[in-house]
Amino acid sequence: MADQYQVASLEPRELVPGHHGRFIHTEHTTQVYWQIEAGALLPEHSHPAEQIAHVLEGRYDLTVNGELFSLTEGDVLAIPGGAVHSGVAKTECRIIDVFSPVREEYR
Repeated sequence: MADQYQVASLEPRELVPGHHGRFIHTEHTTQVYWQIEAGALLPEHSHPAEQIAHVLEGRYDLTVNGELFSLTEGDVLAIPGGAVHSGVAKTECRIIDVFSPVREEYR
């Protein structure tokens, strides 16, 4: 069975200060539509899920295992599961993250 969503109708949640996400969960993935405030910091962390980050608007700096990636509109970064990473929004941003497997703590 297929499920249809209207992203704007999903209730946003602020899991990290300045990072407002709208969440969709399937059997194998979690997809997050982020609206991120300029200057918002993502503390260093890791998780077992693979992550694909796609920047739709803005500039976001992600540091993965000590390597800095400056991402702008249209950039996509694949982050392996278990990688230590952190970030900072250099401008207001819109980003889509896809995680596999599902991020149960985001349900």
